Amino acid sequence: MPNIKVIIPAYNEANSIANVIHDIPEIVDEIIVVNNNSTDDTEANAKKAGATVLTETKMGYGYACLKGMQHIANQTKKPNIIVFLDGDYSDYPEELTKIVAPIINDNIDFVIGSRVKKLRETGSMTTPQIFGNWLATSLMRLFFGAKYTDLGPFRAIKYDKLLALNMVDKTYGWTVEMQLKALKQKLSYTEVPVNYRNRIGVSKVSGTIKGAIFAGVKILSWIFKYSIKK
Repeated sequence: MPNIKVIIPAYNEANSIANVIHDIPEIVDEIIVVNNNSTDDTEANAKKAGATVLTETKMGYGYACLKGMQHIANQTKKPNIIVFLDGDYSDYPEELTKIVAPIINDNIDFVIGSRVKKLRETGSMTTPQIFGNWLATSLMRLFFGAKYTDLGPFRAIKYDKLLALNMVDKTYGWTVEMQLKALKQKLSYTEVPVNYRNRIGVSKVSGTIKGAIFAGVKILSWIFKYSIKK
């Protein structure tokens, strides 16, 4: 079996993080929770559940993901696959086996868990989220011929391919940056339909007008930046 590590950015996810960790399949070699300046018991609960817990005080989804990658880079034994997963329990961590299967069985480079409508719990994605996903994936299809249908955070990628992407976004643009760079570097990719439920707690992005606007601007700026580079 390949060496698989999971990176979970977490900000104030004390009520959900243990559920996420406990539901991750045993095929995973290390679960890395990056505590992104939480003011609750996220760190303590993640440690108690058995995860490796890192601290990133600079606020931002990308900052947290990069912290997890830095931790892995310092290890002697490198993984084959990295899985990114949110800490709010909106995804079903047990579906990780579905996410990594195309990499293991078909040698695909990059897999996105697609939150298809028929598998989404009512209310689990806000109207701005649904529209933003549609707009972003439509623009990527228009400009780059991409076949993406979602910017889903539940995703897996070969470790060497992830390093080659040279990820830099520190905040909301992390997911779309990865997808755009995967296209540019001609990685093989696919999507796997995943279930999606209402998260525990309040979303830090789609749950606020400010967060939704900032996320939208960041995502669109990445797309237009790459369309000009094309």
